[in-house]
Amino acid sequence: MDCLSTSRLPKRILGLNELSCNLWWSWHIEARDIFRVLDRPLWKATGHNPVKLLQQIETCRLVAAAGDPEFLSSYDSIMGAFKTDISNTNTWFAANYPHLQHHTIAYFSLEFAIHNSLPIYAGGLGILAGDYCKEASDLGIPLVGVGFMYPEGYLHQHISTDGWQEDTYERMNFAEAPISPVFTSNKQRLKVEIPLDDHSVHATIWQVDIGRVKLYLLDTNVEENSPTDRQLSARLYAGDREMRLQQEIIIGIGGVRALGAMKVKPVIWHANEGHTTFMMLERIRELVEKGLSFTDATRMVRASTIFTTHTPIPAGNDVFPLDLIERSFQRYPSSLGLDRDAFLKLGILEPENTVFNMTVLGLRMAEHCNGVSQLHGGICRKMWHSLWPDVEEKDVPIVAITNGIHAPSWVSPEMARLYQRYLGPDWINKHDDPMIWERVTDIPNKEIWLTRHWVKHKLVTEVQDRTRKRWSEDHVSPEQALAMGALLDAEALTIGFSRRFTAYKRATLILHDLNRLKRILRNELRPVQIIFSGKAHPDDEYGKFLIKEVYKAAKDPEFSGRIAFVEDYDMHLARYMVHGTDVWLNTPVPLREACGTSGQKAALNGVIHLSALDGWWYEGYNGTNGWAIHQNIETPDSPELDKIDVAELYDILEEKVVPLYYERDMDGIPHGWMQMIKETIRSNAPMFSTRRMAKEYTEQMYLAAIQTSQTVANPDDGNTI
Repeated sequence: MDCLSTSRLPKRILGLNELSCNLWWSWHIEARDIFRVLDRPLWKATGHNPVKLLQQIETCRLVAAAGDPEFLSSYDSIMGAFKTDISNTNTWFAANYPHLQHHTIAYFSLEFAIHNSLPIYAGGLGILAGDYCKEASDLGIPLVGVGFMYPEGYLHQHISTDGWQEDTYERMNFAEAPISPVFTSNKQRLKVEIPLDDHSVHATIWQVDIGRVKLYLLDTNVEENSPTDRQLSARLYAGDREMRLQQEIIIGIGGVRALGAMKVKPVIWHANEGHTTFMMLERIRELVEKGLSFTDATRMVRASTIFTTHTPIPAGNDVFPLDLIERSFQRYPSSLGLDRDAFLKLGILEPENTVFNMTVLGLRMAEHCNGVSQLHGGICRKMWHSLWPDVEEKDVPIVAITNGIHAPSWVSPEMARLYQRYLGPDWINKHDDPMIWERVTDIPNKEIWLTRHWVKHKLVTEVQDRTRKRWSEDHVSPEQALAMGALLDAEALTIGFSRRFTAYKRATLILHDLNRLKRILRNELRPVQIIFSGKAHPDDEYGKFLIKEVYKAAKDPEFSGRIAFVEDYDMHLARYMVHGTDVWLNTPVPLREACGTSGQKAALNGVIHLSALDGWWYEGYNGTNGWAIHQNIETPDSPELDKIDVAELYDILEEKVVPLYYERDMDGIPHGWMQMIKETIRSNAPMFSTRRMAKEYTEQMYLAAIQTSQTVANPDDGNTI
C-alpha cells in the first residue's frame, strides 16, 4: 500500500508518489531538488517532507510541472536512477558475497532516525541506526530493521523566559509520513501478540522503505489493547522504569514475532544496544518449542547473534529491579525450560546483584560482541572482564568497530558539488577510499573559503528565521530573541556545540571563566561566536539545568549576542550546524564518550574539530587536522578536571584557533585555515563513514556469525562459507 494517494498527480509524473514514499530521496540531492522546485516556499514550510508537500501543493503546479520539458528531463533522470538503484543487483555485497545475498540480517534498535519527516528518534543511537540502514541499502547488504513506531515521537523543546526546557509532544499525522501499514494476505492489518505480565499486548506493524531496506515498526495503539497498553509505543523514552521494560519486551519479543508473521527468516540477528536483547530470549523460546533443550537452543542463538554496546560506564546500562522482571515475565521462564532463579541469572552480573542488566544479557546471549570505537572496545573489555574470568582482559571477546556517518546524508549540497568537481563525478561511490580524498589538496583555497562562507550564511539565516518566527508568533521578549541568535554574524568565527545535554558532555565547560570568555568572543578585530543546541532527556533535571546556564549566558548583553541557544534541535537543524559552523566543540569527561558521530559529520563538511581526546577523536586526531584537549586519557577524573581542561581549551582558542582563522591574505583568505580544513577532510572523511563501518560489520561479524552458525548446526560438516 502506498503512503499517499496518487489521485492528484498527473500521469506523466505519477512516479513522484513512489519516490516520496521511499526515503531514498532523502540522501540523494537531485531527488530532493525534484520536490523543492515544485514549490520552494512550501518545501520549506513542510519541513522538507515530500509526502506532505504533494498533499498540500496546488494542482496547477503539478500540471505545470508535468508539461515543463526541463522539469521532466530532471524527473526522468532521477526516476531512472531511483528504479535502477532499488532493483540493482550489481552491489558491493552481491559482488563480494553472491552466495549470501539471501541471508537476511535483522537489525533491532529502539530508535531509527532516517529523516526529520519521520520524527521517531531522540539522538545519536537513532541517527546511527538510520545511517546504517541507508548504507546497507547502498551496499546491497540484505538487512531489515525492527523498531518502534512512536506516534508522539520525541519531545519538542521550547525554552522559557528563565531558560528552562519545556517539553511538548505533537502527535504525528500518519497520513503525512512516509510509512505504510503491513497487511495480511486477506487484507487485514497484520498483528502480533506479546506476553506481558499476566496478559498479552497486541501490536500492528508499519513499514518504512529506506532504499532497498525495509524497516518494520511496532505500534501498540490497537483496539484490542487497554488504554494503558495502547500508550506503550506512544513516545520514545517516556514513562517510568516499568513502562520502559514493557517497551523493551515488546521490541524484543514482539519484533521476533513480527518477522515470523511476515515470513521473514533472518540468518543473522543484530541487537543495537541492550534495549533489544529480549530478542535473543524469544528466539531461544521458539527453538525450545520445537524440541531443543535450553542449552542447545542457546548455542544456536548465540552463534547467529551480534550485540553492539554503546555504553562506556556501568551506570549507563539499562537495568531493572528483579521483582519487576519477575512480575513482567510471569509466564515466560517456563516456556524456556527454566525456573525463576535460572531465568534471572541470565541478566545478573554478580550473584549478589539485585538488578537485571540488559547489557549483561546481550553479552551472554551473543557470541559476537563489539564496542563502537577502538578506545571504547578496550573500556568494554575491562568493564565486562568478570563475565569471562578465565581469560586475560585483552582476550575478552569484545571487539571494536568504530561508528561512522552516512556521507550522502550529511554532506552539504555545496560541498558535494565541490567534491564532484575535484574528486571526480563518482566520488560518492568511492568515498571510503582514502586515495580519493588525497585530491582534496587540489581544491583551490578560494573555492573552499567561498563555499564554507556560503553554508555558514545559510546557518545564520536559519537561526535568525527561527528567532523571527518565535518573535512574531509567541511574542518572546527581546532578551529571549537575543539568546536565540538574533545578533549572530556570518563573518565571525563560529563554534558549534550541538548534542544531548547531560552531565558527562560538559556543555557549560566553556562558560567556566565568563570574563575570559567575554574577552575571546567580544574582540572587535577577531570576533568569535558560539551556537549551542540540544535537548535534555525529559527526566534529566541536571541536563535541563545546564541548558539554563547556557541560556543565561546567551541572554547576557555583555556577550553582545555572541552566544546563542537554538531551540528544538533535530536532524533538520543538525544539518545546518554540521554544514555551517567553523569549529565543532566537544568536551566530554574523558572515557565517557563511547564514540560520538556529530564531529564526523562536521569534518566531512570541512568543519574543524576541537574536542577532548575521547571516542572517535582518539583515532581521528593526527596533530594537524584539528585540536585536542586532555590528551592524556590516563589522567584520572578529579574535582580539578574541569578547571584544567577549560584552561587548556581557552589557551587553544586564544593562541591557535582564533589567530589561524583571522590570518588572511590580501584577498581575505586564511590559507593556514584552509590547509587545516583540507587535512580535516582528507584524514577523516574516508575513515569515519558508515561505508567503512558496514563493510567491517559484514567482514568481521556477519561472516563469522554465519560460519559459527553452520558449525553449531552441523558440527561434523567441514564445509565453510
